[in-house]
Amino acid sequence: MSRKRAQVTLTDVAKLAGVSVATASKALNARDEVAPATRRRVQQAAEELSFQPNVLARGLISGNTRTIGLLTDELSAARFAIPVLLGAENALGNEQMSVLLCDARGDAIRRQHYIRTLLARQVDGFIILGDANDLRPSLTRSIPVPVVYAYCESDDPADLSVVADDAGGAHLAAEHLVSLGRRRIAHITGDHGYRAARDRALAFASGLSSAGLSLVGEPLFGQWSQRWGRHATSRLLASHPDIDAIFCGNDQIASGVTEALRDLGRTCPDDVAVVGYDNWEVFATECRPPLTTVDLNLEQLGATAVRHLFAALDGDHHSGVVRQPGRLVVRESTGVAPIQPPARPA
Repeated sequence: MSRKRAQVTLTDVAKLAGVSVATASKALNARDEVAPATRRRVQQAAEELSFQPNVLARGLISGNTRTIGLLTDELSAARFAIPVLLGAENALGNEQMSVLLCDARGDAIRRQHYIRTLLARQVDGFIILGDANDLRPSLTRSIPVPVVYAYCESDDPADLSVVADDAGGAHLAAEHLVSLGRRRIAHITGDHGYRAARDRALAFASGLSSAGLSLVGEPLFGQWSQRWGRHATSRLLASHPDIDAIFCGNDQIASGVTEALRDLGRTCPDDVAVVGYDNWEVFATECRPPLTTVDLNLEQLGATAVRHLFAALDGDHHSGVVRQPGRLVVRESTGVAPIQPPARPA
């Protein structure tokens, strides 16, 4: 039976490179007092021996482990949290930092357990990841290292939160529809209990008002589903048959709206233009016609949260709310014709 290979130590690296252990340590930690030629020799020796430094021990000495704790509540059901996580992980990886991810699953006891566990692992900072861009209780008082909240807003104004700009995205939708000459515009959205739904509805009405228009009827709040989109469209056209555009609170609702329009004999976008929200590819690109929609830029939001955490780790701590701008992705549901291949000569 083979024996486990002995772990390579810093002493082994120093011996192969022909330097002291102290010099080898400085070289591998990119300290300025080591000559470039010596640093290259030490790095070459480390690679040759496949040296893996003891990260925890090095962190205890240097005061940092280049590891960030990322704590979320509902990762399994969090469609929005995943792209934020990917953006954060990519930004951390670019700086050769690691992520320890914990999912509390909405359980307060589990959440506190993970906070203690991550602190025991000597993480340098925390990102608290939300999944609804909504207010949440602050956790900062129980965390003695820098904390940034991403896709959620801490209820403590002393904290730093990075959220999606729901109001800004709704303004983009309003400006786009007005620029197309649409004048009879309605709004169908999701659950009124979500701040995102309320913020988008208010901002959209404000955007229309800036153009001298009023929303047709009241915003229709309901479920974040295609079924609700179909039902609300039928209701809306029964009372306001002259509607020429509908802004939807998400892409699922918008997909249902386009289905209902077809069933009711209305064409999209000729009769009624439709704008969605989220740029959820499975709905936005597969919809008939493909949806114009607002992209939340969630990966960039995650990267922005990391940038603010780095600043806090460097002693430049900020507080308040940073709103990550979205962007309008224009497709055929508002009248943009698909690119046609050139006609073949007769």
